[in-house]
Amino acid sequence: MSDFLASTDRTHVVREPHRGAYDRETIYAILDEAFVCHVGFSVAGQPYVIPTMFARVGDSIYFHGSAASRMLRNLSQGLAVCLTATLSDGLVLARSVFNHSMNYRSVVALGKATLILSPQEKLDALRGFTEKILPGRWQDARQPNEKELKATSILQLPLTEASAKLRTGAVEDDAPDYELPVWAGLLPLQLAIGEPIRDERCDSRIALPDYLKNFTRTPIQKS
Repeated sequence: MSDFLASTDRTHVVREPHRGAYDRETIYAILDEAFVCHVGFSVAGQPYVIPTMFARVGDSIYFHGSAASRMLRNLSQGLAVCLTATLSDGLVLARSVFNHSMNYRSVVALGKATLILSPQEKLDALRGFTEKILPGRWQDARQPNEKELKATSILQLPLTEASAKLRTGAVEDDAPDYELPVWAGLLPLQLAIGEPIRDERCDSRIALPDYLKNFTRTPIQKS
């Protein structure tokens, strides 16, 4: 398999094309770090964009929800889908309002999502969700039973048509504005990890798992 996805008319980055990336390493790294994606689709001429959890397993994205949800009912019928994920890395504060920007990493993936029917593939996808959020949790917690699997729909979107777009680096001002007496620079953004809060009905004798003690979510820096 190629290390690059083909740039198509639908995924080629037109505005600021130098920020586009089509290699699997960059695209997969962004998807693996993001917790939430937005799934866009249209039903009877009405567009919808739904936020949902997701996970990349191999060369596909999996997302799930209640078997009764409108999004999953319609997507399972083969509707075209546009899935996006974005990471905000920092605010770019220029001397002029026009040149303010944001450092970010984003992915757009297009295609048709298919409903997963195999119980084992469902389990593999749910394991992917769990381990993405908190590595080590899958083996520690009770795993889904047959009833829960039936109540959950999971869809697969192959990563065959996708691209990334990234903005990194410093402020870019117009030449005359560099003389203005205005503070300019970057304000880095990252996800803050708080202290775990024990459920009030959790036995106090149960020790805090190591995967929580050592949990980090370090942004992946891409130039």
